[in-house]
Amino acid sequence: MKKNSVMTGASPSAEPIVRIRGLRKSFGSHVVLNGIDFDVLPSQVVVVIGPSGSGKSTFLRCCNGLEQPEGGTVEICGRTLVQDGRMLPDHDLNALREEVGMVFQSFNLFPHLSVLDNVTLGPRKLRGLSRKDAEERAQALLTKVGLAHKALAMPASLSGGQKQRVAIARALAMEPRVMLFDEPTSALDPELVGEVLQVMKLLASEGMTMMVVTHEMDFAREVGDVVVVMDGGGIIESGQPATIFTNPTQERTRSFLQAVLTRA
Repeated sequence: MKKNSVMTGASPSAEPIVRIRGLRKSFGSHVVLNGIDFDVLPSQVVVVIGPSGSGKSTFLRCCNGLEQPEGGTVEICGRTLVQDGRMLPDHDLNALREEVGMVFQSFNLFPHLSVLDNVTLGPRKLRGLSRKDAEERAQALLTKVGLAHKALAMPASLSGGQKQRVAIARALAMEPRVMLFDEPTSALDPELVGEVLQVMKLLASEGMTMMVVTHEMDFAREVGDVVVVMDGGGIIESGQPATIFTNPTQERTRSFLQAVLTRA
């Protein structure tokens, strides 16, 4: 399979911050990822779309070691995460994850901690920040995501959209170089989706490198530098949003977009 790399949204001379070669993953006899090659450049927003079961989330989870592939190489933030299917040792893996933020469908907040303590926990425990410095960072991030007034609230009192914005603030508190979003709005009521996408648009405008698995086609079209279309465990095409959405080269892309855009 030829390498997929689109230079939009970053300097063409930039070295990839994520470099994937020959990525393979199976669950039993079911092949989920079938030899994926892809580069992500610094400050790019790469949006991964495709039908359910096409391997999108598994692809993303392989980029920070939540899934272990059987084969291939993943280099991220200057470190080799996976080499020929072998993962970094746990200590090195945990250190690398400090540079790769992840936001999930389910918000995974600690229910017994306040919003503020959810955001400060990582920097204090893993980065060694003092409580004062961690709280200053957390307050700034909660302001960024529009939740400064909820700092002392408990997660159970928040809406789904608010919980997801706290989860984004918590990931940003570690000052990651890359952010991974795995369908961050799919568990939200429709009226709450926009507030989360707005935060993600802000991060994109600030130059955060992002890989986003989503069914939000408007976000892909408006914010993505590169749209990746997956089906059957592989990348069937990738390119600038204008090209993918108006003039895709693959029939499978055309049929997928026709189905989802008609539903929308």
